[in-house]
Amino acid sequence: MKKFVYYAPTEIVFGCGCISEVAEIAKRYGTKALLVTGNMGSSQAPTFQKVKKLLNDSGINVAHFDGVIPNPTTDVVTAGADMAKEFKAEIVIGVGGGSAMDTAKAIAVEATHPGSAWDYNCHTDGPTEATLPIIEISTTAGTGSQLTQCAVITKTSDKDKSAIWHKNIFPKVAIVDPEVTASMPKTVTAHTGFDAFCHNFEAYLSVNTSPIVETLALDAIRTIAEYLPKALEDGGDMEARSKMAYADSLGGYTNSNAGVTLPHGLGMQVGGHCPHVTHGQALAAIYPEFTRFTWKSTVEKFAAVGRIFNQDLEKETDEIAAEKCCEEIDHFLKKIDMWIGFKDLNVTMEDIREIADCGQVLGDYLNNPRVATIDEMYELLTACYERK
Repeated sequence: MKKFVYYAPTEIVFGCGCISEVAEIAKRYGTKALLVTGNMGSSQAPTFQKVKKLLNDSGINVAHFDGVIPNPTTDVVTAGADMAKEFKAEIVIGVGGGSAMDTAKAIAVEATHPGSAWDYNCHTDGPTEATLPIIEISTTAGTGSQLTQCAVITKTSDKDKSAIWHKNIFPKVAIVDPEVTASMPKTVTAHTGFDAFCHNFEAYLSVNTSPIVETLALDAIRTIAEYLPKALEDGGDMEARSKMAYADSLGGYTNSNAGVTLPHGLGMQVGGHCPHVTHGQALAAIYPEFTRFTWKSTVEKFAAVGRIFNQDLEKETDEIAAEKCCEEIDHFLKKIDMWIGFKDLNVTMEDIREIADCGQVLGDYLNNPRVATIDEMYELLTACYERK
């Protein structure tokens, strides 16, 4: 076995109703909390209000920054950091999906460091231990951000979507309460659920994977294959919601330790150039061509995943099962109503050219079993334009 390191410093509090413990947890780190959420017109507003009341009732002073937007920008982070500094926040609590949780991490950096959060992205040495303590409460089941050292932000002026990736932004505590995910709209359930699949599948394939990551990833993939369709069929199915919250959390562990691969690097660029496209949509558009680009470079792993989706492939050779895995993932995308191309997402061929040209800005593509050139990325993305 090759040498590996597995690091997961975030405490996870998991279970239906555990959001009620937020004040007790927060008090470990301070009594002045910046609450970071999306706007109060969202479906998650009752959850935001509940958290705020729990904190206030326990004697914790709260400043509420509700300016988070999908594909959060450096301007949004700065607005939140300014509020944190003025309030003299001692802790940052993010409540929401990946955008809110990533924004909370970036605010925790910018509030305590010179310059902006962008100055500490993955192309730099990163932030110091001065970063404010972070608690994350996930209201979706897909991004895994509550358990990672990653905060994705966009510099709009440059159409550049990058990330802070550093151990000093691991949340201190992740509160994962499946009950709060029940109000997710069906589309959000699908988009984030497929993202959870991608985190685990790509960490499983990654050249930086380890036996621990592989074990967790396969468990998550089995869980998502069974329970994402059930969560979409009945949003109030708490077994399905709990299983998806669990698989999402596994994705945080696998992603933070093995990283993601080619689709995520390209998907980030899609978000940077076309911010109206959700991350899950970008991944769904890319995946049919990505799997066919990659499977021959890691036959055994594609075969294992193919057999999760279709047990009849147990009878086939690894080579056949691996190739069929691509079709099984296609079927899964259709089952969750995410069989889409870039044309459906209003991404133009001109956008695709720019996205491909930026495809090596982030290093995720280097984790892929088959490393793509810029020309290959362009060819792959072009093939994703129209889905039949």
